[in-house]
Amino acid sequence: MSTNAFVLSHLLLRERPSLLKRLRRMLRDERAAEDVTQGLWLKIQSVHDHPPIDNPGAYLHRLAMNAATDALRASKRRGALVEAEVADLLWVEDDSPAPDRIAIGRDMLERIMAALASLPEPTCSIFRLNRFEGLTQREIAARYGVSTTVVERHIRRALKALDDVRNAP
Repeated sequence: MSTNAFVLSHLLLRERPSLLKRLRRMLRDERAAEDVTQGLWLKIQSVHDHPPIDNPGAYLHRLAMNAATDALRASKRRGALVEAEVADLLWVEDDSPAPDRIAIGRDMLERIMAALASLPEPTCSIFRLNRFEGLTQREIAARYGVSTTVVERHIRRALKALDDVRNAP
């Protein structure tokens, strides 16, 4: 630890109550004052001996005021960001679907699920393994002991049935 850092550390310990009082008045926040004081301790530890500090008391108070000013600026920036986020949330258009679109979607989903349930085996199982479980056609073919062409045919058959449901009036 440098001599300057040593002197400033002892001065901070001695002056801490008065510094805290001054920081509380400036920041109007007990926690922020404590945070700035703790930050001062860390900042002081990195002070070098060159150049030597002629007036450690003034130097410490200047460090404290600069740190408090920085804390106030950061707080204002955070406040401005929060205000901007709130404004964005208040003025965002509602992009949720209309009730009639929800009803149409639910009806379509029910018809698709019914079409899937009505698919013959192994078409239904092969389609589910491929589209819902993520198995490749080669993996499904190995599982069923058939060629990938047979698996492709089952998947095409299922897709055709679902397309018929989707395009039905």
